[in-house]
Amino acid sequence: MPSIQLLPDLLINQIAAGEVIERPASALKELLENSLDAGATEIAVQLESGGIKRLVVRDNGCGIAEAQLPLALMRHATSKIASLEDLQRVASMGFRGEALASMAAVAQVALTSRTADAGHAWKVEAIDGTQSEAAPAAHAPGTTFEMRELYFNTPARRKFLKSESTEYAWCEETFKRIALSRPDVAFSLQHNGKSIWQLPAHDLAQRITAILGTTFGQYAVNVEREIGTLHLYGIAALPAYSRSTRDEQYFFVNGRFVRDKVLMHAVRQAYQDILHHQRHPAFVLFLDMPPEQVDVNVHPAKSEVRFRESQGIHQFVFHGVQDALSATMSDKEGTPVATQRESAATFTPIQQQPMRFGAAEQQATYRVWESQSQSLGTRIEDRVSDSSEFHRVSQSSIPDPQSSQEHPLGYALGQLSGIYILAQNQQGLIVVDMHAAHERIVYERLKAAFDAQQMPSQPLLIPVTFGAEPLAIATVEEEQDALNRLGFDIAPISTHTLAVRAMPAMLKQSHAEAAAREVLHELREFGASRALTERRNELLATLACHSAVRANQQLSLPEMNAILREMEQTERADQCNHGRPTWFQVTLAELDAMFMRGQ
Repeated sequence: MPSIQLLPDLLINQIAAGEVIERPASALKELLENSLDAGATEIAVQLESGGIKRLVVRDNGCGIAEAQLPLALMRHATSKIASLEDLQRVASMGFRGEALASMAAVAQVALTSRTADAGHAWKVEAIDGTQSEAAPAAHAPGTTFEMRELYFNTPARRKFLKSESTEYAWCEETFKRIALSRPDVAFSLQHNGKSIWQLPAHDLAQRITAILGTTFGQYAVNVEREIGTLHLYGIAALPAYSRSTRDEQYFFVNGRFVRDKVLMHAVRQAYQDILHHQRHPAFVLFLDMPPEQVDVNVHPAKSEVRFRESQGIHQFVFHGVQDALSATMSDKEGTPVATQRESAATFTPIQQQPMRFGAAEQQATYRVWESQSQSLGTRIEDRVSDSSEFHRVSQSSIPDPQSSQEHPLGYALGQLSGIYILAQNQQGLIVVDMHAAHERIVYERLKAAFDAQQMPSQPLLIPVTFGAEPLAIATVEEEQDALNRLGFDIAPISTHTLAVRAMPAMLKQSHAEAAAREVLHELREFGASRALTERRNELLATLACHSAVRANQQLSLPEMNAILREMEQTERADQCNHGRPTWFQVTLAELDAMFMRGQ
C-alpha cells in the first residue's frame, strides 16, 4: 500500500489552479479584482488569442514594495486578511491568496510593480513554478501582471480550453462585469492589438448605458431601497425591454458579481405579474450590506455567496424591485398593471365565496381517462361562430358526452378570453388552461425523443438570422454536437450574426430565434455536459414553452379537441411544467349549487 506523503508545492498549486484558474477569463477576473483592491483608478487589459497566448493587466494602484514582491506569487500569501475574524467579514475582492500562485504554476508569468515612494519598479518572473529574484525595472507607479501560454506545462489541461473566440468572449464578459461594478474606475480592453473597449470613469447610469446600450437605459427605472444596514440600488428594465435569455442580468453584493439563487428568485418574483414567463428581466443591481452578514468563502471562484438571513434578504430585494417597477409602470407604459390584467377578462362572479372545483371528481375523472385513453385523432367538422371573448357552437354540433365515455375530457364547447378551453364531459364542465396543457404535451414529447436520441429536425425553408454577442457565436462554434443532438442546425454567418437553418420539428418555426437564444444561453452558462444531463429537464421545458400555443391565440374546435385528446394520452397532463394545474372539473352538482337549483 502506498505511503502517505506531502505533495510538492508546484503540484499543490497546479491542483488549485484547476478550480481557481479554469480559463483565461478566470485569471482576468482575479487580476482585475487585485487591481481594484490596490485602489487603481485606471486599469488596462491586453489579450492575445483570447488570453491563452498572452494576458496583461496594468493598473495605477498602490503597487507592491520590493521586499513583498516575491511573496505575491507564493501560495496563501495575501495582504487582505490575517485572522479568522477578518475572514468572517471580508471587505476586499480577493482574500484567499491562491490566484497568483496558481497562475505561476500553470503559465509563464511576470509581475512588475512600483510604489509611489519608490525610485523605480521591481520585477519578478516565474516559469514552471520557479521564481526569479527581484530585478530593477522601468514602470510608472502601479502594477503590471503578464501571463503567457496558459497551461503550457500541463498539456492535458490545455486541451480543455476552447477556441480563441470562445475564450475571448468569456474574457470580454468578465471585463464587462468588473467594469459595471466600478463605474468610478476607467477601463480599457485590447484584443490582438485592436481596441475593443474604452470606458472613462463615469457615474453608474453612464457606465450601464455604455456597456448595455442606450435602449436599456431608456426602458429602465431606478431601484433604490435602504433599511438599516441594507442598501439596494441600481437599474431594472421595464417589461418592454424583456429578453429571451438571461444575458443582461448583473447582481453585485458588496461590489462582487455573484450568481445567487436567493437574489435571482427575488427579482423574478418582483416581475412575475408583469412579465411573461418565457421572457427574462434585465437589470444591474447592487446590494451593499455588512460583510459579516454574508459568506463569500463558499467557492474558490468567489462567485457564490451565502447569506446569514437569506429569507430577509429575499424579501428586501423583492420589495425593492417590485416597488420601483410599480411606481413607474403607468408612467412608462401608459396603463397600470392592474388595469392591464382587469381588461383581459371583465367577468366577475357574483358568488362571494371562493369557487371550489370538486377535487374528488377531478381525480376520479383523471383516473378514468388515464386507464381508458385511446389513440389521438377525433376531428370534429363544425362551423364555429367567432367572438372576441368566447367562441360558441350550437349544442347540436357537440357529440353527446353520455355516449363518449372513451374521452373523459369531453369535447370542446369554445374558447374563453383566448386563454381557456371550455369542454363538456359526462360529469359537467371542463376548464383547460390551453397554454399550460399544450406546454406539458410538447415537453413530454421532447423528453421521449431526446432520451431515445431521435430528436426529429426540420430544415427551415428560409433560415432565421439574428444578431448575437461574441459569446453566443463562440458557443455555436464549440457546441455543434450538442446542438445537433437537440435538433438544431445553427451557424455563424458573420462576426455578429447567427442563422438557424434547422430546429426540432416539434417546435414552432416562428419561434426559432427565441428557442435558439435559450439553448445557446444554457450551453454557454453550464456547458454541454451539464445542460444535457442534470439540466436536461429545464432546457426541454423552456423549449416546450416556446412552442406551446399562446394566450389570445384563436383555436378552432378541431384544434381544441386535438389538445384534449393529446392530454388524455400524455403522462402528468394534469400539471404544467411548473407544477400548476392544467384543467379543472366543475360537476353538474356544483353548478346546480351555484345557481341554487332544487333549493
